[in-house]
Amino acid sequence: MQPSDFRRISDILRHRALHRPDAPALVEDGRACSYAQLAAAADAHAALLRGLGVRPGDRVMLVAENCVAQVALLFAAAAIDAWSVNVNARLSEGELATIREHSGARRVLYLTGNSPDAARHAARAGALPCPGEFPGVLAGPLDTACTPEPVAPGGDQVAALVYTTGTTGQPKGVMLSHAGLLFVAATSSRLRGLAPSDRAWGGLPVSHVYGLASMLLGTLYAGACVRLAPRFDAGALLASIRAGELTIVQGVPAMYARLLALQEDGAGTIPSRLRFCYAGGSPLDPALKRAVEAMFGLPLHNGYGLTEGGPTVSQTRLDAPRADTSVGLPIPGVAVRIVGRDGREVAPGEPGELWVRSPGRMRGYFRDPAATAAALPAGGWLATGDLARQDPDGALFLLGRTRELIIRSGFNVYPLEVETALNAHPAVVQSAVLGRPLPGAEEEVVAFVEAHGVDEAVLQAWLRPRLAPYKRPARIVFMEALPAAPSGKILKRRLPLN
Repeated sequence: MQPSDFRRISDILRHRALHRPDAPALVEDGRACSYAQLAAAADAHAALLRGLGVRPGDRVMLVAENCVAQVALLFAAAAIDAWSVNVNARLSEGELATIREHSGARRVLYLTGNSPDAARHAARAGALPCPGEFPGVLAGPLDTACTPEPVAPGGDQVAALVYTTGTTGQPKGVMLSHAGLLFVAATSSRLRGLAPSDRAWGGLPVSHVYGLASMLLGTLYAGACVRLAPRFDAGALLASIRAGELTIVQGVPAMYARLLALQEDGAGTIPSRLRFCYAGGSPLDPALKRAVEAMFGLPLHNGYGLTEGGPTVSQTRLDAPRADTSVGLPIPGVAVRIVGRDGREVAPGEPGELWVRSPGRMRGYFRDPAATAAALPAGGWLATGDLARQDPDGALFLLGRTRELIIRSGFNVYPLEVETALNAHPAVVQSAVLGRPLPGAEEEVVAFVEAHGVDEAVLQAWLRPRLAPYKRPARIVFMEALPAAPSGKILKRRLPLN
């Protein structure tokens, strides 16, 4: 079997186990798991799922933090045409219950080997150890009311039901097909120039589409190795980089901000084996980009994607790094449009909503036909809900979410512009800007800031020469830490706006 013949994401593993059986696929707690060992684990877990009553078209919910067993179960579910529903164990009991009910999962499995949170959830659910040699895998009761979804031919079968982080609203279940995930895995592998000798940091949650499609599947597609980490630990990541254990790092901007906070003043460039570092998942501000590039002595490549897009839409090229914060050019095979409120394309360079047409595009939102119809207009397009503009060279620049656009005194205020100005202050770690409704269809700009050793007067003085009066925050709220998803993305919906 060749990559062009792949029909299921599990074919990635089978291909590599056949051609490079002894090569390391995953490293967990210093122990390597070869491609042959991972393939054997996936086969054993597929038999386990069948024994637990999981059928083709059923949903299997995995409550876990990044671990070998989770990856084996992901491929096992794919091999038997079940849908994996990866959920980070750090979510609350209520959040898990919402996803379990909405997905109609046939079984919920709790992977407790490296996650005390998963163990607590398992205890509350009355989950029991699975029969056989599956330490740390506990199964919740069988949902006999679960109805399997139809099994689609070829790669159109749904591989994963990924719940969005709900940064500005309630999470939705995004249906991603095998063909879509294979497209992103192959493209991500190629654009990063991955080779079997590469060692990628595996701290992005596999429950998030960035960690699933690009970090995990993209790296394994190339026959390279992922060093799994159950959650982000800035100190551990920095130590791994210094020790020469990594050649590839992918993360969200907030993660890089944490790494910078650990660097000693005047420490200079960190010696490492890194050849590529990449930011995605949320907007990147210029000050952070420059500081990270100085820290590693490498370009910090930037990109854009979204769960509904599979996820990757655009990224900067390895051979053409950019000094600005563009999210790069659309990747090969992806088309984009910038659309105004009237549904027509805007003039070149003007802002509007970004529409995407991609082989990685979702099949829709599970059990939500109205939201699906709104997000998938005719012609194979996906209306992303993100505001962007496109330069004449094709490079895309993000401006924020359409629902986050603030109307103040008749002017449009893009939160990203205000956040960029705030984040440029050396005392600011990160910020988030929202619009607070006022009487008369007006809004005021409110900024939430994580910073050290400054007050509101200092930041307002900093902003005065950098932003027009209508863009400056009416209030700056200081917080010890901004609320974040396990992926590191700021959850604006949890900010105390009122």
